[in-house]
Amino acid sequence: MAVMAAAAAVAHGAANTFITTWKSPDAEPISFGGKRVAALVIVDDDDLRMSAEEALAREITARGPRGVAAYRLIPREELTDKNKARVWFEKAGVDGIVILRLVAAETEKVYSSVVWTSGYYANVWDYYGYGWTTTSPIGTARDETTVTVETLLYDLGSAHLIWAGVSRTTDPKDVGSFMKELAVDVVKELDREGLARTAAR
Repeated sequence: MAVMAAAAAVAHGAANTFITTWKSPDAEPISFGGKRVAALVIVDDDDLRMSAEEALAREITARGPRGVAAYRLIPREELTDKNKARVWFEKAGVDGIVILRLVAAETEKVYSSVVWTSGYYANVWDYYGYGWTTTSPIGTARDETTVTVETLLYDLGSAHLIWAGVSRTTDPKDVGSFMKELAVDVVKELDREGLARTAAR
């Protein structure tokens, strides 16, 4: 979460790009239309987890299934225990679960064209003289943060993985907005796979 907090400080916009997706070739045709599907976000920050799960549940509900945030079903102290969590999901009559988990966040320096067209870099002789006195890059650089999230859809009837995807986002504006936008994009992907729409659509 410390890394995600750092990402929140970046003021630039972001777009979620799915770099890979997978759908089980063995999965029978399935529709969660009208069924209860839980939204679970695996992060340590409870406030972020609850708001992100609500956002994901709303997007799921908007496309046919009945989305429900996992925090509404499972007590916080039992959330990480798979056996106890399973009992709560079964008791709630959940048919499927969409899980989002942060798997990586990397920050690197990015140098814009300003670096190469101003200061010592603009003229060979200016650079030549300065180049021998320092090895530090000249110009203004910014930190670019890339966040990678995996998304999984399980059928709780069989407990099998149905769909998986990995998305990558560069410079999210803030953590809250990032998670809400990711929820929208995730459910759009599921919709395209026919896993989030009602039978009538």
